[in-house]
Amino acid sequence: MAHNENALTLSVVLPVFNGGDSLRRCLEALCAANSGSEAMEIIVVDDGSSDGSADIARTLGARVVPSGGHALGPAAARNVGAREAKGDLLLFVDADVLVAADALGRVLDSFEDEDLGAVFGSYDDTPLEENDASLYMNLRHHHGHRVPSENAATFWTGLGAVRRKAFLSIGGFDLDNFPYPSVEDIDLGQRLRASGVRIRRDPNLLGTHLKRWSWRTVIHTDIFRRARPWAEMMIAHPGRFTDLNVARSEQWKALLAGSWLLLIALSAWGLLPLWMIAAGFALVLLVNHSLTLVFLRAKGPRFALVGMLFHQLYFLYAAATYTGCRVHRLMSGPSRTGSA
Repeated sequence: MAHNENALTLSVVLPVFNGGDSLRRCLEALCAANSGSEAMEIIVVDDGSSDGSADIARTLGARVVPSGGHALGPAAARNVGAREAKGDLLLFVDADVLVAADALGRVLDSFEDEDLGAVFGSYDDTPLEENDASLYMNLRHHHGHRVPSENAATFWTGLGAVRRKAFLSIGGFDLDNFPYPSVEDIDLGQRLRASGVRIRRDPNLLGTHLKRWSWRTVIHTDIFRRARPWAEMMIAHPGRFTDLNVARSEQWKALLAGSWLLLIALSAWGLLPLWMIAAGFALVLLVNHSLTLVFLRAKGPRFALVGMLFHQLYFLYAAATYTGCRVHRLMSGPSRTGSA
C-alpha cells in the first residue's frame, strides 16, 4: 500500500464463514466508502467457508487469507488477519455490517490524535431487518453506544479500529479464555487499557447491521455469549467494568425491572391493586426514557411497547445470570476466564 510519508495506512480485517450475499454487500460498502484518498487493503480471512465466500471476496478486490482451519471463529480469524496486515491501523468489520459512507474517513481522522490507540463505533438506527427481535437488538446496541467517550473501558469489533502495534503487543484476541464468539472484544479493550492504550467511543462511526434475529437467538446470545462470560470477567476483576451494559445506571434499571415483576406478582395475588402494574410500567418507561424514545422514533408506539417489555425481561435474565455466576464462583473457587 503506497502512501505519503506521514499518512497512516489502513488494513480492514474481515473474518467470514459462509458470508454469502451479506459479505458481498459488506465489501461493496467498504469499497464505496474508500474515496481513493485513503491507503487501504481489505483482508478477508476465510474460516473454511463452503459457499464461495472466498471467490466473492477476490472478485471485489480483497486479499483472501485462510484461517488455517474450519469454523475456528472470528477471533481466531482476526488474529490471522492482523498478522498478515501491512497497515498501521487495523479496522475490524463484521461480514454482516455495511459501513457508512464516511466511516473510513472518521477512522483515519480519529488517529490524527497521536495519543489515541483505538476507536469503535455503533450500529445505526436503521437496521435492514425489521422484525421485532432484530429491531430490538440493533436499536439496543445503537442506544448503548450513543454517548461519546474519550476513555472508553471496552472495544467493539463490529466496527472498530486499533493501532496494529498495540494490538500485536498484547497478543491479539484471547483464544484460550474465549474459544467461541462472545465478549473477546470487551476483554481486548480491557487489556488494551491496562497496557496504557486510550480508546475512543465515537457514536457517529456507524454501520448498518444485516443480521436477522429471532427472540430465541436474542435470549441465547444475551445469556451464553454475553452475560455469562461478561459476569465471569466482572467477578474475576472487580471494579474494571463500569461502562455500557454494566454501568451503575443499568444495574439500577435491572433492580427496577425486578421490583416491577414483584409488583405484578403481588397484584396478581390480590395483595396490591392492579392499577399499580400500570403505574410501575410508567416508572419503567420514565427511567428508561432515552431507549424508549429510540424505539418510538424508529418504529412507533407498538414497537416501543414490545421493545420495553422485552427489555425488562432482558434485565431479569442478565441479572439472574450474573447472580448464578457469583454463586458458582463462591462454591467452586476462582476460574481463569478474563485474563488480565
